[in-house]
Amino acid sequence: MKAWAKLPTAPVTALIGAAAVLAMSVAGRGGAVTPKLPTYPAPTRTIWLDQGWGDTERAWYHHVSQGTDTIPIPYAWFMALEQPQASLGSPGLFSDPRYLDRLGFIPAPKSATNPAGLPIGFARTAGIDPTNGARFDQLGFTCAACHTGRIDFGGVTMLVDGGPALTDINKFRIALGFALGKTLIDPPRFLRFAARVLGPGRTVRQVAALKLELGRLVKEGFKLAIAEPGSRDNVEEGYGRLDALNRIGNEVFATQMKDKRNYADLTAPVAYPHIWDTHWYDWVQYNSSIQQPMVRNAGEAMGVRALVNYDGRVAPRFTSTIPIDRLHEIETMLAGREQPTTARRFTGLRSPAWPESILPRINRALAARGAELYEQKCASCHLPAVGTEAFWNSPAWLPANAAGQRHLRVPVIPVDVIGTDPAQAVDMKNRSVRVPQAWGFTGATGTDGDHGVYPYGPALGQIVEKVVYRWYDDRRISAAHREKMNGHRPNGIRDGMRGPNGSVPGLL
Repeated sequence: MKAWAKLPTAPVTALIGAAAVLAMSVAGRGGAVTPKLPTYPAPTRTIWLDQGWGDTERAWYHHVSQGTDTIPIPYAWFMALEQPQASLGSPGLFSDPRYLDRLGFIPAPKSATNPAGLPIGFARTAGIDPTNGARFDQLGFTCAACHTGRIDFGGVTMLVDGGPALTDINKFRIALGFALGKTLIDPPRFLRFAARVLGPGRTVRQVAALKLELGRLVKEGFKLAIAEPGSRDNVEEGYGRLDALNRIGNEVFATQMKDKRNYADLTAPVAYPHIWDTHWYDWVQYNSSIQQPMVRNAGEAMGVRALVNYDGRVAPRFTSTIPIDRLHEIETMLAGREQPTTARRFTGLRSPAWPESILPRINRALAARGAELYEQKCASCHLPAVGTEAFWNSPAWLPANAAGQRHLRVPVIPVDVIGTDPAQAVDMKNRSVRVPQAWGFTGATGTDGDHGVYPYGPALGQIVEKVVYRWYDDRRISAAHREKMNGHRPNGIRDGMRGPNGSVPGLL
C-alpha cells in the first residue's frame, strides 16, 4: 500500500479541503489569494536561555513523536509541497523553515531526532492505524509546538522552552490548503511535486495515481467543510492563541467518534500557558480543571490527532498510537526527579532568569520596591514570590502523598473578583457530549437512543483514561508502576465553576 493510501477525515482536513477548493476557484478566475504572512528581520544571534536542560534533552523533547498525525497528508507529500504564493518557477518548499517561521513555528537545526530540519514541535510518526490496519507515515505536533516561546530584542532571538508559542495554527492550515489546491490545478507545480514524491523511477501510471489521490483528499476535505456544523460561529484564534479544550473535544468526540452532534464552536481562544513547574501544581489549565499529569498529556495527544480505535473491529477498543511510556518520560523531564520543597527550588525545566547581558539591566532599587508591592498587593492571590522562604514554607504546599510528593495548591480566583473573560470555563461547564452507554461511563445527565449524554469535562477524563489503561493492560503494567506513571494522582476532572454566586475561575 502506498504511503498516501490512508488519508484521515478530520476538521483539519475539512479546512484544508475548503482552502484548496478556494485556491482552485480563485486561480481559475486569473487570480491567486494566499494568507498574508508577516516577515521578520533575521536575527544576528539565537540563544537558548538557561532553564536546566542540555542540547540533547532539548532536541529530543522538541521532536519526539507523541503518536500524532496532526498534518493530514503523508510525510512525503508535506516535504514535496511548494509554498502557495504565485511564482513563475518554484516558489520554494512549504517545509522551508524560513516560510514556516512566518507562521510562528521556530526553526530548528537538523539532528538525530530531526533529520529533515523541521521546526520545533514537528515530529514524524509512522506506524499502523488502529482504526483500519493501514500503515501511515505523517507529521504530528508535539507539546513543544505550542509551548516554546521566543523573544526578539536588539537582533538577538532568545528561545524559551515551555514558554507560550506564537504560532497561528489556523493560518498554517489555510496556507497548506492553498498549496494543495494549486498543486492539483497547476501542471508544472504538480509535476515538480510528483518528481519529489515518487523519485526518478516514477511511471506515468504512478503519477496519474498520485494526482487522483491528491484530488480525492481535496474533494473529501471540501465535503467535510461544507457539512461541518456551526463553523460560521468560530472565533478566529490568531497568532499565539488557541481554543485548545474545545479543539480536543471536537477531535475526540466529533471527528474520531464520527458524531456531528458532539461538535462545538471554537469560541474561547486563550494564550498558550507556560508549562514549567506545572507538574507540581495540584490542578492545571486556566480553569483549574485537570488533576492527573497522564490524563492531561494523553488528552493533549488525542486532541492533536493521535489515532484511537473506538469501534473495536480492527483492534481492541481504545487501542491508540499514543506511546504512553514516552509521555511519562516527557513529564519526568519537565518535572525533575527531586521534590521542590526539599531542594528549595523547582527542578526539571525551570523558568528562565532575566538575561541582563541581552535585555536592559535590572534596577535593583526598583526591584526591591517591586518585591514589597508584590507582597502587599499580589501574594494573596499569586502566593509568595518563588525563591523566598515564605514560598517554600507556605501552607499552599500540601502534605506529602504516599510517594512522598508534596504538590502546590494553586489559588483559584473567581471571575467576579478579577473580572477576566470566563469563556473557556463556561464552555467546559455548558458543553455536553454523547457517548455509547455500553462503554460504561458514569455521570450521565440523560440519554439519546443508545448513547448517554455526559458533561464534557468528566467524559473527556473517562475516555482518556480508557485509552491510557488499554495501553497499560496490553503491556501488563503493574498497579504500582501505573500509579507512578499517573503522577501519583487520581483522574480528577472538574468544570471549574467555583466561587460565590456560581462564578468561575479567572483566566489569564
